[in-house]
Amino acid sequence: MSDIGMPATVTFRLGTLGALVTERFTAKLADLDLKPKHVGVLTVLAGGPPTSQQELAGLMGVAPSLIVSLADHLESIGAIARTRDPGDRRRMVLTLTPPGRKLLAKCAGLARDLDAELTGSLSADQRDQLAGALGHLAAENGLPT
Repeated sequence: MSDIGMPATVTFRLGTLGALVTERFTAKLADLDLKPKHVGVLTVLAGGPPTSQQELAGLMGVAPSLIVSLADHLESIGAIARTRDPGDRRRMVLTLTPPGRKLLAKCAGLARDLDAELTGSLSADQRDQLAGALGHLAAENGLPT
């Protein structure tokens, strides 16, 4: 008899775990008045030079209008600065501010706490293997590792 059930597939497991992780991370971020996509913006900006809203949308694979909304909130709390590109006045450039770096460090701490909660029942070797496999899959699919 063949197993046609979805729960045994990697796709199903990653999807349901992803939803669970997103829900838990969202709850941890609530006190900071942030959502996971805000953290995504901060992370991308921390990893490179200032970038335009349009470029950031492409890097994150989201609609430019969502970046505008996320940037509005992050700018209102002082986490990012938005300036006109002197070479193209139509283009807004986003940069991470020092308070934004501190906020991102808090978010990273919350993510590490969640990692510990989620992988607490695994051995150190299993955690290393999981991290390696996920990193490989992310790289293979053009995602940040």
